[in-house]
Amino acid sequence: MSYALRYGSRSVAYTYSEPTIFFEYMVDTARLARQQGLRNVVISAGYMNSEPVRRLCEVVDAIKIDLKGFNEEFYEKVCDATLQPVLETIKTIHESGTHLEIVNLVVPTLNDDEEELHALSRWVVQELGPDVPLHFSRFYPQWRLTNLPPTPVESLERARQAALDEGVKYAYIGNVPGHPGNNTYCPRCGEIVISRLGFAVQEYHIVDGACEFCGEPIAGVWA
Repeated sequence: MSYALRYGSRSVAYTYSEPTIFFEYMVDTARLARQQGLRNVVISAGYMNSEPVRRLCEVVDAIKIDLKGFNEEFYEKVCDATLQPVLETIKTIHESGTHLEIVNLVVPTLNDDEEELHALSRWVVQELGPDVPLHFSRFYPQWRLTNLPPTPVESLERARQAALDEGVKYAYIGNVPGHPGNNTYCPRCGEIVISRLGFAVQEYHIVDGACEFCGEPIAGVWA
């Protein structure tokens, strides 16, 4: 935390490896960071019990959950886990009022079925509402999945379109630098309100939490 303050960081992120492994340390650090005016961000697979999730939400400002897929078979065979606890974690975070975003890594042949992507997006809208951002990230072959190709960009575009068709207001394409799907668009007028290149923000058109062009409120946590 001292390094964050020294170098002018505005937030601290708890991420890789899975931060639930050092849960108590994360909670204690987040509490101290808040006392210093820093925001706290968590990136997790979301495989937690409900009570620790609620405790975490009390001390952090935003949580991104990696929702690996949307069927039990995929979770059991590929992740050695089960889907339902992750869905419950997501709902608990949303109910707490903590800013929530969801990322789905689209893996060719394993979780890229278009009907499944529609079902995932439909669940987000029905259970969480249309304002929760949903990201579809490109897979690159590593470790145990080197036999698979990178996700075709066209698959990510179909996934994002499925989300938009189901009513998700903020749907993104990740791990494809420079793609238009990296940007944030106003759900009313369609103008780009945040233009990104990789992790860099190139343009920013949000004023007092609303679109600079038409005044539509833009969901999120804004400085």
